[in-house]
Amino acid sequence: MIKEAVILAAGMGTRLSDAMAEKPKGFIIFDRHPIIEESIRKLLKHGIERIWIVTGYEPQNFEILTEKYPGNIQTIWNQEFENSGTMYSLYCVREYVNGLFLLLESDIIYEEKALKAVINSPSDECILLSGFTKSGDEVFVETKDNHLVGMSKEKEQLNSEPSGELVGIVKVSPKLFACMQRHAKEQFVHSLFYDYETDALVAAAKEIDIDCLVIEDLVWAEIDDEVHLKRARDEIYPMIKVKEK
Repeated sequence: MIKEAVILAAGMGTRLSDAMAEKPKGFIIFDRHPIIEESIRKLLKHGIERIWIVTGYEPQNFEILTEKYPGNIQTIWNQEFENSGTMYSLYCVREYVNGLFLLLESDIIYEEKALKAVINSPSDECILLSGFTKSGDEVFVETKDNHLVGMSKEKEQLNSEPSGELVGIVKVSPKLFACMQRHAKEQFVHSLFYDYETDALVAAAKEIDIDCLVIEDLVWAEIDDEVHLKRARDEIYPMIKVKEK
């Protein structure tokens, strides 16, 4: 049973600066709650008891969440958030997580079946993929026998046709996390700009079979820029609300 989750929320969201008024991207609001809180509520609903949020930019904004969900949420500040990639943020929780955990990004919206599918997957190492969204800035995932082989924002850099797009929800076992950390520490000697997805997971996949779970019709969106924001607000979020009624 998975009881813990990590949400990466350290990014500055520079491509959304005009829309966010100096708040982290997770505080975009389409309905009653910020999108990061919508993730939190879904996680708690599905049995997650402890959520670690790795913060960076404007970390004080997250205190309202620790107060609102006492005992469930703890924040960890990545003091190198301006000079590091996503794997360094994940590395910051290495002494806190205990066992199997879910890894999510703070700037995604998704229908609830995404969480159900990953939680119920028989594999302890599982990445969620969607069909092709054509949303721009996608991360394409190459697989073999449903296992991770490679990831890239450029299809041409993959050796075969991608099986889907990375959503930003991963089930991480202690074995996988240890492997990712080992590869990360080797890279951190040279640079902290090392990402959990295209770098650490791909490196770990050479040693560990990481299942890729594809939900072709998944309704979801990542919000990185103004175009993503408009698509999420006008098209994707209304669809999610209809599906989850």
